[in-house]
Amino acid sequence: MPWLLNLLYATVIVAAMPYLLYQRIRWGKYRTGWSEKLLGRVPVLEPTAERVWFHAVSVGEVLLLRGLIADYRQRRPQAEIVLTTTTATGFDVARKHYPDLVVCYCPLDFSWAVRRAIARLKPTALVLAELELWPNLILEASSAGLRLAIANGRLSEKSFRGYRTLRPLVRRLLAKFDMIAAQNEEYAARFRELGAPSDRVIVTGSVKYDGVQTDRQNPRTLELRRSFGIGDDEIVFIAGSTQHPEEEYALATWQELRRDFPRLRLILVPRHKERFDDVARLIEGRGLPLLRRSTTSERRPSGSEPQRDDASKRSLTVAAPIAQLSSLDPQPSTILLLDTLGELAACWGLADIAFVGGSLTNRGGQNMIEPAAYGAAVLFGPNTRNFRDAVSLLLSGNAAEVVSDQTGLTVAVRRLLCEESARRSMGMRAQSAVATHRGATVRTLEVLVPALASPTHRPHRVRAA
Repeated sequence: MPWLLNLLYATVIVAAMPYLLYQRIRWGKYRTGWSEKLLGRVPVLEPTAERVWFHAVSVGEVLLLRGLIADYRQRRPQAEIVLTTTTATGFDVARKHYPDLVVCYCPLDFSWAVRRAIARLKPTALVLAELELWPNLILEASSAGLRLAIANGRLSEKSFRGYRTLRPLVRRLLAKFDMIAAQNEEYAARFRELGAPSDRVIVTGSVKYDGVQTDRQNPRTLELRRSFGIGDDEIVFIAGSTQHPEEEYALATWQELRRDFPRLRLILVPRHKERFDDVARLIEGRGLPLLRRSTTSERRPSGSEPQRDDASKRSLTVAAPIAQLSSLDPQPSTILLLDTLGELAACWGLADIAFVGGSLTNRGGQNMIEPAAYGAAVLFGPNTRNFRDAVSLLLSGNAAEVVSDQTGLTVAVRRLLCEESARRSMGMRAQSAVATHRGATVRTLEVLVPALASPTHRPHRVRAA
């Protein structure tokens, strides 16, 4: 099977090469990590009694693992931790949030690449965040004697239908896992139906509810408030994790409402860094003053340096002089653009009203738990299939509202501005709902640590690098 998979992967990469080259030239993507990805040339580490390899695909999963990794290290201080990611943004955030860990790119699922990576890293266990069923990686890890686990396991309806068409292969892969910690019983049932041993699938809850900040006076949020020059009497509307055309919707909403609510501030936070400059041009094209986080003069906290490609560095917008002249007291008409990585979680702490993006597009939504934990009045569109549990929790408690389009967004924001008590009550209900669902990290570690720390039950075999 490995050779067949290798051939399939190679065919896909060749077919996608024009797209990859365009993305590299246009956006600066896919420029780094190819030696690690294609050849498995990750750092060479010395053997140790316990080394756990955590894999997180991108930024969301990297941040998701913070509490889990920290608590694992407290319980097993002798264990070494290695963290891999797939995307460049995930890699950048991982390096900044885990400066004392070995961080590298995960090899693509070519048999030679994963085999070499395992031989070089010499892990004793592999933990996959949410779900990453790459056959060669799992089979090679199992063959090398690694203990395998899935943390915060998630299996959407779409993924379930896809995996069901490959049930014999998926059953073989899931049988290799020593433990699968599922977010809820629905996901657990899907894992079992696909062939995971029932006694190894355990419902632990979602760790996304753990570790989220609730204190609006935390240092990172306060620094953002100072940097953006937001007054205590101003009402902040944040559109975060947005995709095109959601920024346009938020801008239109703000422009219509600010005539009646002159102290309304707008912060835009695009989901992907390659769109930072596009959104800046969108704002400037409407003749609006702009303040970019990457140009503010105040010192940023560690781990929040701007992430921009060469083109964006050469194309500083009018935000630069605005930042120099107005960073301490920008006018209420100034649009604020958070164009740095790793700061959205803190930025949500500024929101009185939060629109969570990716929900008026086909992406399937983004994480609405963070603004809810701060007690913001949370809005999102109808396309939230990736966060059904969180959506159900918030909507059932009257702690969030669904908007169907730009007009609906404007209507909802206007009502929340007019009804301050209703807005505050909605935020309090959201904060309370998040608080009641905490504890998944502890429950996950209670099953994860024994599963990974116990002696391997398969012969350990590591091939030469």
